Amino acid sequence: MGSWRKRGKSGLFAAMVLTASLSLLAACGQNNNAGGNASAGQSENAAAGAATLAAQATGSAGASAAEPASKKLVVYSAMNEDDIIQMQKKFKEDTGIELEYLNLGSAGEASTRVQAEKDAPQADILVGGSVEFYQPLADHGLLESYTSPNAAEIDAKFGDPNGYWQGWYMGVLGIVLNTERFEKEFASKGVQEPKTWDDLLDPSYKGKFVTSNPATAGGGYIFIADQLFRLGDEKGWDYLKKLNENVHHYTAKAGDGINLTATGEFAAGMSWAHDIVKSAKQGYPIKVIVPDQTAAEIGGVGIVKGGENAQNAKKFVDWLLTKPVQEMNANSSNRYSVRNDVEPPQGMIKLADVHLVDYDRTKASAMKADVVKKFTDMIGSK
Repeated sequence: MGSWRKRGKSGLFAAMVLTASLSLLAACGQNNNAGGNASAGQSENAAAGAATLAAQATGSAGASAAEPASKKLVVYSAMNEDDIIQMQKKFKEDTGIELEYLNLGSAGEASTRVQAEKDAPQADILVGGSVEFYQPLADHGLLESYTSPNAAEIDAKFGDPNGYWQGWYMGVLGIVLNTERFEKEFASKGVQEPKTWDDLLDPSYKGKFVTSNPATAGGGYIFIADQLFRLGDEKGWDYLKKLNENVHHYTAKAGDGINLTATGEFAAGMSWAHDIVKSAKQGYPIKVIVPDQTAAEIGGVGIVKGGENAQNAKKFVDWLLTKPVQEMNANSSNRYSVRNDVEPPQGMIKLADVHLVDYDRTKASAMKADVVKKFTDMIGSK
């Protein structure tokens, strides 16, 4: 992506030439008058006319130099492909602005790209993925502070008090279960469906369970933090070590585990409940289980500092928080809206019935680097 700015240097040069030429004509009139060939009034009129034309030329050049209102927005997306495509179409319909996106699929990859481009930002806005990935970007001065007027209609807990990111949806972590494989390989042996995270430690899941890597996937990190918050540091790491024995491998994106379980390659996995329900609606033999003491994400949006279409980025944030767009997202992605006047997605457990862990989002952000390093060392090349 290159620079799309255009500067009106040629118009300004033309104005300068015209101004100089007209001034010369005025001077010639004055010289003729001195020679008795023109009256004083004619000389004054010539000078006034030259000044007027010069002013008009300068004004015209100024209009040429002014940049036209941008009709483009470059987005780095951590959304599902079909969700960002729908947003692209609707945003163009509502605002006339072309949304160009690069779908990176995970908040980890998107935030890494923003950091890598900090000296020459290529995107205007980052959308999707947990706000835990946005706060470090804000701390490093890579996001622009902006508080949308529409945020006044949303609980303040969903937004950054300093305006560097805004939460616009909620998701909860769940277990995805392949019902066909479970019936054949687990239920036939007397194993009950998992109801808690601890149930996944059953040796029956060894090599048949898949989850995501906290270094690259927002859901993967929130799952790790969930265990540390619900069990405490020592018992939490003990749980993760035991679970690692059952994990076949860690995927780069949270949604990958759903696909692998839906197609029967694995019997169970961990991912976002809304994405599990979405795949189940497509006819795959899977179901979602939301365990007690699960964790929730606040899906974020943030304006990249130094982006070339900053005003359009602000319009996008405003647009994203409106009720019609929130309803569209809830219906298409099954995510919970942050607005109280939007109904829960069809097929999803009511948010009031979800038992959430006491999740300290500030602490989760602060400890992320250390936790990811320790976890990476623990699992090795898995």
